[in-house]
Amino acid sequence: MKRFNLTGLCIPEKHYMVDLSKKVEQIIRDYIEQGSYFTINRARQFGKTTLLSSLQRNLSDRYLVIRLSFEGVDGNNFDNNTSFVNMFQKNVAKRLIQIQADQKLIDAWNEAPKKNLIVSDKAFDILGDKITGLCSHVGKGVVLLIDEVDQCSDNQVFLNFLGMLRNKYLDMQEQLDTSFQSVILAGVYDVKNLKLKLLPGAEKKYNSPWNIAADFRVDMSFSVDEIAQMLEEYSADTDTRMDTHRIAEKIYFYTSGYPFLVSWLCKWMDENIRGEWSVENVTDAEKELLKNDNTLFDDIIKNIENNHELRKAVTGILFDGLQIPFVRSDSIIHLGIMFGMFSEQDGMVVISNVVFETLLYNHIIAGKILEKYHSDIAPTQSKIPDKRPV
Repeated sequence: MKRFNLTGLCIPEKHYMVDLSKKVEQIIRDYIEQGSYFTINRARQFGKTTLLSSLQRNLSDRYLVIRLSFEGVDGNNFDNNTSFVNMFQKNVAKRLIQIQADQKLIDAWNEAPKKNLIVSDKAFDILGDKITGLCSHVGKGVVLLIDEVDQCSDNQVFLNFLGMLRNKYLDMQEQLDTSFQSVILAGVYDVKNLKLKLLPGAEKKYNSPWNIAADFRVDMSFSVDEIAQMLEEYSADTDTRMDTHRIAEKIYFYTSGYPFLVSWLCKWMDENIRGEWSVENVTDAEKELLKNDNTLFDDIIKNIENNHELRKAVTGILFDGLQIPFVRSDSIIHLGIMFGMFSEQDGMVVISNVVFETLLYNHIIAGKILEKYHSDIAPTQSKIPDKRPV
């Protein structure tokens, strides 16, 4: 039997999940078939990995799809150009074997370069030649998907890699080279606007060669209708009675379609409600969600605690009715959007959903109460009397 999944990749055959086919078709039509290079930058647990998996499934008949992830990659691989290129070559070779690519193609990719030693300043030239050979002989377009690019996105070697891809892309536009049909990078941070500190003590600056990338505007949140469709499948499988559209509306009210939050509420009701789901059950689930720790909440709190200006903006919106125009060019607003905390309503910045609004409000209030309590205690009052027998 299927279940609601909160961790890792969601698989249609194993998990109850929203139908992503329309979003996937839009990405293929508007981006990949147009030959775009782009970044899917969304907040934690927003379904990026699941979307990449769905893209791979839908593209495999028309393209050679190479899907990689930088999650868990040894940081030593980003020490210099040579170590990065060696890591990239090995991972591509492994993926070609997994997707059962033609053996001649695998052998050609694995063929050692003419020089016995790949010197650092030539490593990306050699990799670029390998990519040209791969894309020239495969017989169809090649799409490169890389997940978890945040693991290395502030690293100069990674920027060198992006620079190589950019140069090949520009040459391809003038029919001077052959390269990937499309490159998709997935992570939280927008790789087009990396804040990179190149040298110890140097001022941080924006320095990304990924300015060729198209803006990714596909809405990855779940709509009421998409949630209702998922609930209809669940209801039919489990004989659970519910007004699917009303339940979906209530789930959306609390979550604004944030994928992890939607799945959490559904999972709690699946495990705790028998027979029939009601709107009141969704409210109960939301209360339980706010009592529980999870990695998404940890990230939300960490992000406001680590950024004083972001915390001030959140506090102003929640407690003072602060009206901030929604402009992505402002660095604090941009951060809030990337972290999934901010969204737009009537041209103004708002907290993106009721769950986050309540979580942040409670966290800040609790901190203020404890801060006041500690500041009001005189040193003589703070001493606990010794009640041990003489």
